[in-house]
Amino acid sequence: MMAVLPLSSESMHSIVMKKTRIRSNYIPGYRRLLRLLFGSPSVETEAFGIHFDNPVGLAAGMDKKGENVPNWEYLGFGWIEIGGITLHPQEGNPKPRMFRSTKHNALINRMGFNNPGSEAMVESLSKQKAKLWASVPVGINLGKSKITPNEQAEEEYAGTLERLWEFADLFVVNVSSPNTPNLRELQAGSELDRILTACNAVNSRLADAASTNPKPILVKVSPDLEDNQLKAVADTAIAQGCTGIVATNTTTSRPAEDKVMNEAGGLSGKPLRTRSTEVIRLLYAHTNGTLPIVGVGGISDVESAWEKIGAGASLLQLYSALVFEGPGVNKAINKGLNRKLKEHGFNSLAEAVGHAHRS
Repeated sequence: MMAVLPLSSESMHSIVMKKTRIRSNYIPGYRRLLRLLFGSPSVETEAFGIHFDNPVGLAAGMDKKGENVPNWEYLGFGWIEIGGITLHPQEGNPKPRMFRSTKHNALINRMGFNNPGSEAMVESLSKQKAKLWASVPVGINLGKSKITPNEQAEEEYAGTLERLWEFADLFVVNVSSPNTPNLRELQAGSELDRILTACNAVNSRLADAASTNPKPILVKVSPDLEDNQLKAVADTAIAQGCTGIVATNTTTSRPAEDKVMNEAGGLSGKPLRTRSTEVIRLLYAHTNGTLPIVGVGGISDVESAWEKIGAGASLLQLYSALVFEGPGVNKAINKGLNRKLKEHGFNSLAEAVGHAHRS
């Protein structure tokens, strides 16, 4: 008898994404069933001028191609971020490129912004939007194609933003993935400044043409930056009128050495929890709480979520927790947040943000 080899993490991920899309589109009542099982209670809040029914969002990287935009809210997400999307289509790095450590509750990936590219995304998202779209806010993560030199990065980010502008409620400029060569160099002040200048110009032009406000633009930072570098990124973001920071991307540091941990790539999950919280606390203090922060990294339950909020995060994102805790994690976190708000006497989530700094 032929041995059956276990599926890779990436293959399992692709199967789940495809089955979710097909079942939601073709099985009557499937979305209602998901909401019944996994729908979250409301923990209403506002950030960037946008209303969120609950603060827990889907982090970028899970729905890279935006193939399940209308479906994530039925798993209890208050908002979603799709991508990263690059101007040009690219295959990403060679496989295998996604790894799981159950021992550490961590994922390692070196995907390399594999995606169909901005032009194909327009076609795909247009078809999806014509049928059914999300009723929760949708963010789009902007990356840089490997073939685009850093010297032309601003054209790449601004070009992708322009093509996808109509589909997003907010954009995240991703200059912090460890899986595209030299990408993290774009976090430096002058480099980031010209990227944001180009994105802001396109954003304002399209908003004027549509007689509406520009879309919020956030910057996603690396947990591996030194504290002074993080402060410099925040200063640049504020100077450019950015509406927020996503803290943090994956890390190249490792909690230990073993077969999985020795794989190259960015690590997410439980080992990232402490450092991402440190970064949130640092940025919140440095900006005096004036720049909303999206907390992501090691959130798996209400305690880790409340820790991020206390450090200064206005919104949250999950990725690894979906893999290790299952689809009921959002419901559990939002139930717990409501309980925490009552216990601490806060009338809203906004009141609770940064409470650790004030206590």
